[in-house]
Amino acid sequence: MTPPTLIVIPARAGSSRLPRKPLRPIAGRTLLHRTIAMARAATTGLSDIQLLVATDDEEIAAHARAAGCDAALTDSAIATGSGRALAAARQCDSQPRFIVNLQGDSPFQPQDALRAVIAALESGAQVATPVIALDWPALDALRDHKTRSPFSGTTCARAPDGRALWFSKTIIPAIRNEDALRQSQPLSPVWRHVGLYGYTLEALTRFEATPPTALENLEGLEQLRLLELGIPVTTVPVSPPVFDSSGIDTEADIARVEALIAAHGDPTP
Repeated sequence: MTPPTLIVIPARAGSSRLPRKPLRPIAGRTLLHRTIAMARAATTGLSDIQLLVATDDEEIAAHARAAGCDAALTDSAIATGSGRALAAARQCDSQPRFIVNLQGDSPFQPQDALRAVIAALESGAQVATPVIALDWPALDALRDHKTRSPFSGTTCARAPDGRALWFSKTIIPAIRNEDALRQSQPLSPVWRHVGLYGYTLEALTRFEATPPTALENLEGLEQLRLLELGIPVTTVPVSPPVFDSSGIDTEADIARVEALIAAHGDPTP
């Protein structure tokens, strides 16, 4: 019997920038094994949880099982992590109530993000995703980063009740009278989005049954499809990660993270 919450780690073999990425070692442990270990540590003590790797590759599936994690083979034509998560859920003996899409290339996410998303789903959210409040130095760093990589890093405008109003690859909201605001409060009004999603089965099924929308294609952000469909997205504030929460996409990303591990210690349990 499938537990009510299914955590799926999509682990596709193909990657134009980093081929066979889930099997790439980072400071002595593969990316996939690090993500599995992070998920286990984050859900310690929680009941009715199943962790499952969804992949299109037999070697990656075997690698997951070597770490004691279940694996499901899914069609290589599936283009998104959410689609692969739903395909894996449909292979289960019974359908889970909640499905969490835990990106397989982000093993250094905030420690409390996974539990916060599960708690939001259990409290009635249809879709839940984490956000980080940026202090002023963090906002300055994001602005500087975007001068070199304008489509790296996503921000979120959210209502006081946590409901997402919009996500963008630009930095939102624009800030009038910023100098005065910097003097009056330690945090900026900008929230950075963490790419982790929890869905009810119904919300994910509806999302996957709908073609990509125009605004989604313009921003390159699939969560905008949810907003355009009128499906509310609950954002949950989490603490900043030990390391930058960006994914591992290139050889340079691996080198950067290995340097951080050497300097500050390994955050993976």
